[in-house]
Amino acid sequence: MKKQSLWGSVMTHGTLIFISLATLYPLFIVLRIAFSPGDSGANASLNPWPREWSLDNFEAVVSATSARGEWLFGRQLLNSVIIAVATTILGIFLATTAAYAFSRFRFPGRKAGLMAFLVSQMFPGMLMMVPLYLILDALGLLNASLGLIVVYATTAIPFAVWMLKGYFDTIPKDLEESAIMDGASQFTIFWRIILPLSMPAVAVTALFSFMTAWNEFVLAFTLMEDPTSFTLPVTIYAYVGEQSVEWGKFAAASIIVSLPVVLLFFALQRNLVGGLTAGGVKG
Repeated sequence: MKKQSLWGSVMTHGTLIFISLATLYPLFIVLRIAFSPGDSGANASLNPWPREWSLDNFEAVVSATSARGEWLFGRQLLNSVIIAVATTILGIFLATTAAYAFSRFRFPGRKAGLMAFLVSQMFPGMLMMVPLYLILDALGLLNASLGLIVVYATTAIPFAVWMLKGYFDTIPKDLEESAIMDGASQFTIFWRIILPLSMPAVAVTALFSFMTAWNEFVLAFTLMEDPTSFTLPVTIYAYVGEQSVEWGKFAAASIIVSLPVVLLFFALQRNLVGGLTAGGVKG
C-alpha cells in the first residue's frame, strides 16, 4: 500500500510538473526572443534559453522617441496608467452602487435592466466600433484619453454589475437590519458594512476593469491617431510592419506591458480569496 501510495504521488506530481512546463514553455520562448540581441532569438530553435543575453531590445523599447523628439514610451506609459486607473475607479464606483441597488431594492424596470446588462454581453465588441466612433466624434473625444476612459468603463460595467450583484445577494440581510436598528443610514450600511464584506468581489472587479483597460488594443488603435496618445498595447503593434516584424522589440514590449498586471494580481491576491462574512459579526 505504501509503495502504491508513493507511486501515485510521484505520478501525480510528475504529471503536474509536465503540464506546468508545457504551459510555461511559450513564455520561455518569448523571454528568449526578448533577451536575445536584435532579432537573433526569433528562429525556429526549440531551445528556451538565449545563446547570448542582452537588454538591447528593452532599451530600444523604453528609449523610443517620437518624430518631434518626445519620449514616446514614457508618454504612452503615462497614458496607459491614467486610462487604466481612471477606468478602474469609475467602473468600480458605478458597478458597486448599481449592483447594490439591483440586489437590495425592488423598483420598476429592475428585471429589464439586469436582462439588458446580460444581453449586452452577448454581442461582440467589434459590433459597437462604428457607433462608439461616431459618438466620440460628436462629443469631441476622439484622440483623447477621456474618450477611452468612458468607453472602457461603460463596456466593463455590465459584467461587473452581474458579478457584484450575485455577491451582494449572498450577504445576510440581518447585518443591515441590525445596523438600521442602531440608526445607521443606507449610505452608512453600504459604505461601512457591505463594501468591507465584499472586498474579495470588489478586488476581482478592480482587476478585471484594470486588465480590460490596460490590455485593450482595437479601440485604442481606432480612436487614437497621434502616437503620443497611444497606449502601450498599440506600441506593441507598432513593431509589426508590412514587410517584416521586429520580433525582439515585440517580445520585449509584450513583457513590459504584462508586468503591471502581474504585480497587481499579486498585490490583490489576498483579497481574491476570502470568507464572505468572516469576522463580520463578533460576539
